[in-house]
Amino acid sequence: MSTELVITEEFIMSKILLIRDQKVMIDSDLAALYGVTTKRLNEQVKRNIKRFPNNFMFQLTAIEKEQVVANCDHLNKLKYSSTLPYVFTEHGTMMLGNVLNSDRAIEFSIKIVEAFVKMREFLSHNLSVKLEIENIKKKILNHDKNIELVFSYLDELMEKQENKVERTKIGYKK
Repeated sequence: MSTELVITEEFIMSKILLIRDQKVMIDSDLAALYGVTTKRLNEQVKRNIKRFPNNFMFQLTAIEKEQVVANCDHLNKLKYSSTLPYVFTEHGTMMLGNVLNSDRAIEFSIKIVEAFVKMREFLSHNLSVKLEIENIKKKILNHDKNIELVFSYLDELMEKQENKVERTKIGYKK
């Protein structure tokens, strides 16, 4: 009987953080998904450092680490660690799957990339919906202004009707 762990896309998405305007995953979360220790993961990265340029991974600053620990309950273990964690972008997670070279690492690097793609699609869809809503708001505001203008013209016409001055009639009088 196999006790295979099922990890959902939502679970993976919950591990994706926004740091320095990039969607990234912390080394310890990736190590857990790939089935290795964080130390082993970082060793493989250091052995293959040429495969990890700055746009694939970077190390957090002490301030960023504090913010991540404060905002993510599952990362409380980092609070007492003296080392600064590495974070990996979508491309970095795929490269990790290649350097770790285990079946589980390959499987999860694919799942992680799919989660990144799904998140990107979700965000772009939400952005387009937000833009449509903003356009509708602008139209409504414009309609409000036009309606106010129509009412002010109607008020002026009503006022003219009420304050109508009788003109002296010219022509033949009976």
